[in-house]
Amino acid sequence: MEEKNIVCISCYYKGYDFMDEMKKLGNKIILVTSENLKEKNWPWQAIDEVFYMPEVKPSVWNLDHLVQGFSHLMKSRKVDAVIALDDYDVEKAALIRETFRIPGMGQTTHRYFRDKLAMRQKAKDSGINVPEFTAIFNDNEVDNFTNKVPAPWVLKPRSEASASGIKKLKNKEELWEALEKLGEERHLFLLESFKPGDVYHVDSLTFNKKIVFTSASKYLAPPMEVSHEGGVFRTKTLGRYSEEFIALDEANSKVLMNFGLMNGATHTEFIRGKEDGKWYFLETSSRVGGAHIPDLVEASSNINIWHEWARIEDALLKGKNYEVSKPTGYYSGLIVALIKDKEPDYNQFQCEEVVKFIPIDYHVGIVYKSKDSEKVVERLDRAAEKIHSHLLNIIPPKEKPTA
Repeated sequence: MEEKNIVCISCYYKGYDFMDEMKKLGNKIILVTSENLKEKNWPWQAIDEVFYMPEVKPSVWNLDHLVQGFSHLMKSRKVDAVIALDDYDVEKAALIRETFRIPGMGQTTHRYFRDKLAMRQKAKDSGINVPEFTAIFNDNEVDNFTNKVPAPWVLKPRSEASASGIKKLKNKEELWEALEKLGEERHLFLLESFKPGDVYHVDSLTFNKKIVFTSASKYLAPPMEVSHEGGVFRTKTLGRYSEEFIALDEANSKVLMNFGLMNGATHTEFIRGKEDGKWYFLETSSRVGGAHIPDLVEASSNINIWHEWARIEDALLKGKNYEVSKPTGYYSGLIVALIKDKEPDYNQFQCEEVVKFIPIDYHVGIVYKSKDSEKVVERLDRAAEKIHSHLLNIIPPKEKPTA
């Protein structure tokens, strides 16, 4: 089968398994990444060429320079696919595809998977429940929204890939003060109603518009809470026949089909309202979930999302069929926390449910699995208690990891 040229774009150190699998499938891998990631332990055995981009600010490149550089690359190489390995790279990849007419998600569809204002409007227009929201371009519209929708509200960046940059506001005075501080960057944010409730994430794979694999999980400590208050990030998978899983599977399908996703990996978040019990769409992304969620998914299902995504892209390029293996039925849990020491002592966390200890500087990272859901929760709770008591660091250390 003919070797295909795959360009992987990543401004973060991630996608090791994707590139490794793509190489094993007989393809040529070209990596475009940030200059400050030169020393990272990339899968050099899988990478045929690498190009570096200077960062204008964290995760941001000069897009004109990226297009110019790609134009030079295209003179001597036929590029068959462009893959965004991180949420911040979705826009870059879409621009390259549109400019050089390379198949894949273009700039119109990419906004539904990157711009939180666009995705909320699209969800609302598609009859999908979303928290009440408004653009904040116009003062009168903001005022009308705050008169109709009671506080608290949440001010969110439209294009951030995590809970960073989100502000919870208790009244109008706090809101107008926050808008004033945003200055010329105000248009980059949106305002929405704060909905108390449990937050869930759905991680899935799609091939030719058909969702072929779904994993649904519940955050035991929501990302926004961890980001703003410090603490321990925890999430656990749901049973495939549970009421929650079935509802999330249906909601996720509705989002992806209405948003026009054709192929690839997605990470989508929902909240179940505490007051009304309804499911609300929060956000989606055309990428593999971050915060080591692929390790959580693999522990419960034996499905490596990075590998499967690579197989999907390979099948599309070579006109082959793609089938995913039947998932196993374990429950799994993931805990990640910032700690004071560069390397944790994992001896105190040893138990038969541990699948792996994740090596991240200044962090504890543990994946558990069991046939018993309660056992996973128990292990996560015990680990959280130990971390809170002896290890937790609220203030980020100077040597903070890039990924």
